[in-house]
Amino acid sequence: MQYADWSARSPRWAGIRSEVADVRNTSVHLLRADANAEVPTDALPQLLLHPMAASATYWLDVLRPLTAYGPVIAPDLPGTFTGRTGLPRPNAARADINARFVRALIATLGVDRVVVHGWSMGGLVALLFADLAPERVEQLILANPTLPGSLTTSQTIGWQTAGRLALAVGPPVIRRLLRSLGPQLLNVKERYADPEAGMASWLDIPGGDLSRLSPETVALLAEERDMVRSQPRQLSGAVTAFSSVVAAMYVDRGPAEKAIGRVVAPTLLLWGDRDLLIDRSVINRLTERRPDWDLHVFETVGHLLPLEVPAAYVDVVGQWLAKDRAAYHFPPPTGTLGPRQS
Repeated sequence: MQYADWSARSPRWAGIRSEVADVRNTSVHLLRADANAEVPTDALPQLLLHPMAASATYWLDVLRPLTAYGPVIAPDLPGTFTGRTGLPRPNAARADINARFVRALIATLGVDRVVVHGWSMGGLVALLFADLAPERVEQLILANPTLPGSLTTSQTIGWQTAGRLALAVGPPVIRRLLRSLGPQLLNVKERYADPEAGMASWLDIPGGDLSRLSPETVALLAEERDMVRSQPRQLSGAVTAFSSVVAAMYVDRGPAEKAIGRVVAPTLLLWGDRDLLIDRSVINRLTERRPDWDLHVFETVGHLLPLEVPAAYVDVVGQWLAKDRAAYHFPPPTGTLGPRQS
């Protein structure tokens, strides 16, 4: 769904606009918002990368507040459930290919350097992009990222055998099923969903408190859910994306592991302590490997962190950005952000 100005949808999203860019003959939908008038003209753009089963609209509640620190760009990544970006080839939804897509996108937009926000799978894509094009990334913000955690010896063996086989055989079969049975599968999900849970049942994301979502966001997500039901072929791209995330976290961990060690951009790691998809062991392993990364933990918040607590997200990010006075010529917001929180 696209608006020349998203105030047509809600006043809270005023100043956000939909645009379409052509990136290597692929039509790419993105949300954009100009920097606040008080922000210096040379402030770096904020590039927001969304989760796997989502689109740029998941960033709407933080997008305009982030314009206090520069212009904001939020693209629909290829292969999303509800996005408007084309899927140039079946494997284009993979995280590593998405990283190359991001590099091509910002080159097309004429952007030199960016501050990258990556959430969930978007965090994996952001990390790989920062490793692929370090000259393009000024700072990196990873929110509940799908990155490798600790595995026991038996878990490693299991993923390297049965897990690797499942990833090789499963996705093609699932994609064929979704093409033919997609509407029926979605209807079954609706039939057996808890009617009292509403969108929480549809999102089916463990942890956190989805009653915190703004009414405008809930209404928008409900419409996007209906769009998925009418266009089930889009689900096949999400299968590819999901497979690449599982591989990066559990099977073929080498590229993500190397990227974690090589990233040179200052990095802020954000995590909600009710996130049951990315548990504390992942966060602990990241901070052990990269003690130079800053960490902020959001209490009683789950995987949908920027949706649940958008104001807190922007406040924490703003404090962290303001620490670099040489690059960001604006006063720090009220409050302090220490070098590490747990």
